[in-house]
Amino acid sequence: MSDRRVVFVVFDGFQPLDLTGPHEVFDGAGGYACQVVAPRAGPVPSASGLLVHAAHGVADLDPAGADTLVVVGGRGVDRACRDEELVAWVAAAAAGARRVASVCGGAFLLAAAGLLDGRRVTTHWARGEQLAREHPGVRVDCDPVFVRDGPVWTSAGVSAGMDLALALVEDDLGRDVAHAVARRLVLFLRRPGGQSQFSVALWSRQPATDPVRAAVAAIHADPGARHDIAALAARAGLSPRHLQRRFTAELGVPPAAYVERVRVEAARRALTEGDEPVEAIARGCGFATAETLRRAFHRRLGVAPSDYRARFRSTAAPAGAPPVPEKGRSV
Repeated sequence: MSDRRVVFVVFDGFQPLDLTGPHEVFDGAGGYACQVVAPRAGPVPSASGLLVHAAHGVADLDPAGADTLVVVGGRGVDRACRDEELVAWVAAAAAGARRVASVCGGAFLLAAAGLLDGRRVTTHWARGEQLAREHPGVRVDCDPVFVRDGPVWTSAGVSAGMDLALALVEDDLGRDVAHAVARRLVLFLRRPGGQSQFSVALWSRQPATDPVRAAVAAIHADPGARHDIAALAARAGLSPRHLQRRFTAELGVPPAAYVERVRVEAARRALTEGDEPVEAIARGCGFATAETLRRAFHRRLGVAPSDYRARFRSTAAPAGAPPVPEKGRSV
């Protein structure tokens, strides 16, 4: 069986990790032949100034025959979407490909090519509103790390492209190979597509006043402690109603929602780093029962705690997992 052909689309101002991360995943898995195409063959400047050589320009590469088309993102994607020749090439390549994928803002180029209408997609959280505004026929969901809708796969930004590529490898070659590649690349955890882009450190605003800071500090210091509005108000030195109003205004979410997100993050860490039973983790992280934890996981991450641990914890190689042969590389 011949190698599967993966074609990466780049442009001036692309995000280099959107290319190099997935490229390393496919290369490490074996069984893939990767190509890079740009509006013109030759050196292509990335958003950070790193130059990448595109062996092919769209004028000299037949769009037919790609197994997987991967469009990367970056600051230059808006300009790339106005390149009619590039957009037409992407549409033609997608028509013959088995599947199409985008990393980060690459979704804009897929949308410009008419490939996302009616589909559920994701992109970098900072660009979701723009994508929905410019392409109202696209169902934008900026919470997941990646989304699969039929043959179209889209991912969040930067490092999420590696999660997407690992999922594509798993779809082709199986879970053991995908896990072996993740271990070689020293990825702490191969994140499920349904996991939120927004860890507490990313999605939350910073509290602006000392009373709300005191409440937030108490939540993070011990997620499993009692954190109902009365207890938090006592910490903050405010009335429950006053804290509710100020907390929501300063952080953008009400206290109960914030507490649940912090507890889910604490439970995620416990599931991937230790061996405690799910019931014990639920109690330790402030959930009354394992069922309460399960409902919170489904609500936030789209997966059950036991499945999350089974699939995504960092462990030694599973029994019977085939080794991935080392390859020589030139830099």
